[in-house]
Amino acid sequence: PAIKTNIYRVEEYTFPESALREALINAVVHKDYSSGNPIQISVYDDKIMFWNDGQLPEKWTVDKLKQKHSSIPYNPDIASTFFRAGMIEAWGRGTIKILAECKAKGLPEPIFEYDQPGFWITFNDKTDNQRLNSNSESSVKGSVKSSVKILKLIKENNQITIPELADNIKISTRAIEKQIDKLKKENKLKRVGGRKHGNWKIIEK
Repeated sequence: PAIKTNIYRVEEYTFPESALREALINAVVHKDYSSGNPIQISVYDDKIMFWNDGQLPEKWTVDKLKQKHSSIPYNPDIASTFFRAGMIEAWGRGTIKILAECKAKGLPEPIFEYDQPGFWITFNDKTDNQRLNSNSESSVKGSVKSSVKILKLIKENNQITIPELADNIKISTRAIEKQIDKLKKENKLKRVGGRKHGNWKIIEK
């Protein structure tokens, strides 16, 4: 997203830049380079996922990463280089900083997942409940728009077929059939005559 101040456009990150940087540094420092698998960054509309082929220290769990912990980098030489370059501010603080930065921006807590031999960090801009509600709302709006379009097309041609409706509205024939069933139950539409030689009738109230 972007915000405007006077005449200048200022880009604003969905997720804190410092948290994303920490996630990337974490992936580079802790990657198992003997595997040959590249670091993977997956970008979606509502989330960003970082994956690296690596291992947590023995007996560690992802919960330990959410609290104060010692630093045991998988690649100490790379970690030391990053530290001397000023890219690592404090040992063992990267994951805690990621959590704090997201919390400060009012974002959901990033998800840490370890499934040997890989480690995931997922940044979400919505909680699961918010995403579910949003998807449900979009589905309802889409359903209303489709039914309005169906009635409009039938008004223009009361002999239009279900495949033709689907082609015009750009949804599946199954979705059209569901919408028509709904319109029939709401007493807004009925079928007069047979499937082949009949026609649609809009019920005016």
